[in-house]
Amino acid sequence: MTTAVSAPRAAHPAKRTTYWFRYRQALWLLTTRDLKVRYTTSALGYVWSILDPLLMGLIYYVVFGLIFQRGGVEEDPYILFLLSAVLPWTWFNGNLTDATKAFRQEGKLIRSVKIPRSIWVLRQIASKGIEFLISLTIIVFFALINLTAPSPLTVIYLPLAIALQILLTIGCNFIIAPLAVIYRDLERVVKLGVRLLFYGAPVLYHLNIGNPVLHFLYGLNPIAGILDLYRGCFFPDIVDWVYVVEGTVVSVIFFTIGSVVFRRAIPRVLKEI
Repeated sequence: MTTAVSAPRAAHPAKRTTYWFRYRQALWLLTTRDLKVRYTTSALGYVWSILDPLLMGLIYYVVFGLIFQRGGVEEDPYILFLLSAVLPWTWFNGNLTDATKAFRQEGKLIRSVKIPRSIWVLRQIASKGIEFLISLTIIVFFALINLTAPSPLTVIYLPLAIALQILLTIGCNFIIAPLAVIYRDLERVVKLGVRLLFYGAPVLYHLNIGNPVLHFLYGLNPIAGILDLYRGCFFPDIVDWVYVVEGTVVSVIFFTIGSVVFRRAIPRVLKEI
């Protein structure tokens, strides 16, 4: 009598593909839901995603560009110099702030819906990211007015900067989101930290540090390299590749630490919410 040998399950790869496709759909549905909730009750709707950073950029331009004459030759036109950093900073700032509420806002839904818990964090990054992409029309507008355009070589800096920022933001949010449930004071700490980081990061300025030790230490702030890449689309001479390399390494470290913290903290988070 021959013994039947069971064949390998051929459907396994298909099931795995369906698994990830289903959760990709869940991420998209939650992302679009966030955007609809945020803007459908507003008279101007998605226009606010342009008006908010535009007004902030114009305020900084008037204060630093016109009143204090901050812009130099290498930063001309100064409005593009400002906006190319203010817009991504607004995205980053909004993500860190929202991360403190990622699990507390919808605790019952998070416990009852069987999807990866990371999606509740990723959907905030995605929704803010869509707002950021919409706000890039502001830069296009001022670039046309100033007859300034990125070269075919420097335009690749934009997707590289976005990829690095997403990597860094996921890492930070994976740390902040679960710990904000366990330690309630973390929300205030994050708000204060983001405020300090705004002035410590080169959002309104660009530093040329001659001292190699201070130059290295400042580059450990990953935002410095990321903002250099954004600005490099229009101001290629500004890009400090040491900052970019350091920012990439630090972003990978944050992502790795965040993944570990998130995985270990989730069981306790589900008990707390």
